[in-house]
Amino acid sequence: MASVPMLTDQTASLSQSTHMMDDLLRLQKASQRISSLLDVDELIDRIVNEIACSFGLVEANVYLYEPDREELVLACVHGCTVHDKGHCLKLGKEGLVGYAAATRQMRYAPDVREDPYYLPCEESTLSEVAIPLLVEEQLVGVFTASHPELDAFRPQQLKILQTLSSHIAVALQNARLFQQVQHEREEMTRDALEARTIQQALLPRSSPYIPGFAVSGLCVPAGAVGGDWYDFIPLHDGRWGLVLADVSGKGTAAALLMAATRGVLRSLAEASCTPGEVLQRLNQLLVEDLPPARFVTMAYAVLDPEKRTLTLASAGHLQPLLVHGDEARFLNSETGLPLGLALGEYSETEIELKPGCRVLFYSDGITEATNPDEEEYGQLRLKEHLLQPGTSGETLLADVRSFVNGFGLHDDATVITVELFA
Repeated sequence: MASVPMLTDQTASLSQSTHMMDDLLRLQKASQRISSLLDVDELIDRIVNEIACSFGLVEANVYLYEPDREELVLACVHGCTVHDKGHCLKLGKEGLVGYAAATRQMRYAPDVREDPYYLPCEESTLSEVAIPLLVEEQLVGVFTASHPELDAFRPQQLKILQTLSSHIAVALQNARLFQQVQHEREEMTRDALEARTIQQALLPRSSPYIPGFAVSGLCVPAGAVGGDWYDFIPLHDGRWGLVLADVSGKGTAAALLMAATRGVLRSLAEASCTPGEVLQRLNQLLVEDLPPARFVTMAYAVLDPEKRTLTLASAGHLQPLLVHGDEARFLNSETGLPLGLALGEYSETEIELKPGCRVLFYSDGITEATNPDEEEYGQLRLKEHLLQPGTSGETLLADVRSFVNGFGLHDDATVITVELFA
């Protein structure tokens, strides 16, 4: 009979080991599931409900710390019939939660009826633990677990809950940071879309009606907004100002400079200046106003339908392409400095247009478009495409997209075509 106590001790020890293994398995599974979630609400709901079911709890809560208000806000609740989501507790002043948050220490009440910090909630609760959720000593929130039995949490269970709370704190911190970054990205996306809407509104809504001519333009920004633009400006005596420009850089900054430059250019063009004079006066203003390392390349031409001439001035922009029959050549117009770099003069070139000829203005987003083999589209392919019958700005951009073969346009692509009917 002397061996019976030994068997009893072995059985108890085996039972404790079994319980510990069960608890550790629950901890491992819970940690894996928690770490994979990045939605704060879903994460907290999963934490509270899974732990409540695993440990047979009356109630389980997660409070999140709001440092601006020095309050703990109930983010998720399981089993509570008294408090709803959004309930607030003052740091250090209310309940086990407030105590745990203020001291950064776990508070365990084996008998809630004897704990001075316990705030009565569910009548069936007899023991409760509040564990601060900390990341590098920074308070994220507090997790609480309530049980219907006295002293229900064994020491190893409290350790397991503390370990799990460390995982919870990190997961919550990551989820909140992810949510913040996602929110900021959404804000930026909304701002970019609004900027794009405004920028698109600054482009011509339709091609100008010019008897005997077909004039059209197309702009495809590489991002939501860009620095390329084109414009058709009606002038006196039936003439038209044609503009294609490229602001250095990309994104919102380039778009802002584009919008500002466009407004000034229109004012100068409508004052009946010649193309060279327009660029010279515009450059004087931009040299004073543009920030360092910012500049604008621009081709500005005046089309005179009556005389069938195109008078061109260029500020560091690419040479226009003239196509007539089976011949294509780049116009050898003298090029001035890009706008905004230094003061200078801009020469003019006058072209007499013949029936059936086409003139193409374009941005470097077309000629410098690169395929997966790092080859550029280049001026030769540009000439070869425009020499084919039935080509246009739309077919050119389609050919460029085909050339990059899904590699994507890395710069804005803009074209203006001017055609004199035969």
